[in-house]
Amino acid sequence: MKKVEHIRLKRGMSAKELAEEMRKTGVLGAGKIGKAAQLVKEMFHTPGYTVFLTIAGALVPGGLRNVFTRLIREGYVDAVVTTGANMVHDMVEALGYRHLVGTFQAEDEKLKQKEIGRIGDIYIEQKAFKGLEQWLYKTVEEIPEEKRRRISSAELLFEIGKRIEDENSILSNAAKKNVPIVCPGLVDSIAGFQLWIFSQEKPLRLDPLLDTKLLVDKVFEAEKLGIIILGGGMPKHYALFASTFRGGVDMAVQITMDRPEPGGLSGATLEEAISWSKVKTRENSVTVICDATIAFPFIVAAALD
Repeated sequence: MKKVEHIRLKRGMSAKELAEEMRKTGVLGAGKIGKAAQLVKEMFHTPGYTVFLTIAGALVPGGLRNVFTRLIREGYVDAVVTTGANMVHDMVEALGYRHLVGTFQAEDEKLKQKEIGRIGDIYIEQKAFKGLEQWLYKTVEEIPEEKRRRISSAELLFEIGKRIEDENSILSNAAKKNVPIVCPGLVDSIAGFQLWIFSQEKPLRLDPLLDTKLLVDKVFEAEKLGIIILGGGMPKHYALFASTFRGGVDMAVQITMDRPEPGGLSGATLEEAISWSKVKTRENSVTVICDATIAFPFIVAAALD
């Protein structure tokens, strides 16, 4: 059996050096974060890898917007599968609205009176969503009617991204780099309900099967397939199930705070995914139990160092 290697700290050490020290312990959370950094580095820098990134949870309002944008802009990510809410928060930031630092101990009745919504300790003014509704209506109206009659979430978000001028926008950079943003649950978001209102007056029909085709095509085209899963839910399942058409992903990193005991997918380990042919091997996968806003920036910094 291997011995636990104790972490050695030194002044001025890089994220890469610290991650390597953590990896060498081989145990507990440090060992898993260190292994995750190694696997992400391999995905990003090994020729032939197609990398899926799945995003669930309040990660864009939680401060990771620029991290996602950089990975897209610099070509490290080939497809994103996300919740609708994260793209809503990307859009409102692009329109000039900002997320605000609040508190978990808020008096929510007072926040409601001030028209402020709360996500944990993050605040956002409701006027942001009113502004989004007006802008989104005009933006979707610019998309040719024939295209709107049967459109995937990825194509719709591509068209929206083309019309965003904010250089830090996830959607804008994805459109420029032709990186698909697949949002299987787009209707389950503020933008989704706003799109429904639009569809009551003008032609708009979202076809999720077109998203499935896009994702499965990416799977079949991949020489090697890697996935980074932040949170869980529908984005995780949608991307992983698409990978079953090639026997699973070759490499996988999952960062989650959920537990496996209730049997929910968000807490399911990647070892469990092997039984479904979603992940190929235990050796090239790791589940990190940690808040993604803590672990993911560190892992990316180490991988890109």
